Amino acid sequence: MNKADILFLNNKAMEELGAGDMKAAIDDVEQAYSLYEKGDVITPGKVVLRFGDKPEDEHVRGRINCMPGYIGGSYNMAGVKWIGSGPQNYKKGLPRASVTIILNDPDTKLPVCIADGTDVSAKRTGASGGTAIRLLSREDASVMTICGAGVQSRTQMEAAMIVRPGIKRVFIYDLYLERAQTFAREMGSKYPSVEIAPILEQDLGSSIKQSDILITVTLADEPFVKAEWISKGTLVMNMADQEVEYGCISKADKIVVDFWEAIKHRMCSSIAHMWAAGLLKDEQIDAELGEIINGKKTGRDNNDQIIFFNAVGAGILDLAVAIRCYRKALEEGKGINIPYWE
Repeated sequence: MNKADILFLNNKAMEELGAGDMKAAIDDVEQAYSLYEKGDVITPGKVVLRFGDKPEDEHVRGRINCMPGYIGGSYNMAGVKWIGSGPQNYKKGLPRASVTIILNDPDTKLPVCIADGTDVSAKRTGASGGTAIRLLSREDASVMTICGAGVQSRTQMEAAMIVRPGIKRVFIYDLYLERAQTFAREMGSKYPSVEIAPILEQDLGSSIKQSDILITVTLADEPFVKAEWISKGTLVMNMADQEVEYGCISKADKIVVDFWEAIKHRMCSSIAHMWAAGLLKDEQIDAELGEIINGKKTGRDNNDQIIFFNAVGAGILDLAVAIRCYRKALEEGKGINIPYWE
């Protein structure tokens, strides 16, 4: 048996290798979407290990998702994302999400790298939002509302500021006002030219009506965003669960998703439940992001369009970012080589 090593990259190494570089993550994610549309990926889908008897139990007891894949092009690597989500972790001073990424040589199928992917996961989800904002929002977008003041709200704003630097005002809403206030302080120091205003639930409707971009990143299993709040020209980004009522989707002039079959399989977001109820047909999906990136479909056609976007994500997005970091580690001699076969 020949010797084989695995390169181990912990969170510090991944940070040094650019896992947190949002501009690079947006480029990786766009390439992954493009390769997916071209058929140069293998993505078997997401396996959800739920703890509890009902889907909603995962919001209390948590879940672990397994997301395998292969991505071609210049990446040419297989791997898997293994992500644990512990809603009660905050009581122990631990982050909600923990991610391990394993990369496998596509020829030998041997594992070549084990990497912490926690920051990768957060950044690539933000990068997915950034890609959607670049393709689907008004170029002159200046006002944005974000629902949910957790990690994802921060990466969504970071990506938004890269692709739409003209954003001048951000309304931030959370069930817990202090979380929204903390977000405003943290992101305000990072983006001093942007007015960031924490809002209460009663202010949500008026804030959304003023917004060019709405982003929802919460754990809501009941809709709280009303269709009457959505104005002409708004990009509605449902990046998590069931935050928006069906009318928000019906009102849209265009519906765009990242991976439609995966969205239906995951059965988590408003649009998936709307489809399951027979209120939305497959042919009403106007485009997937990869089709727009590759020029097969158009994004925003005019400033008055209401566009609805939903993302579920896929392991290939994380793999693209992790592969970039892994190859940089090989170039720079970073990480710890662990004997796999001696």
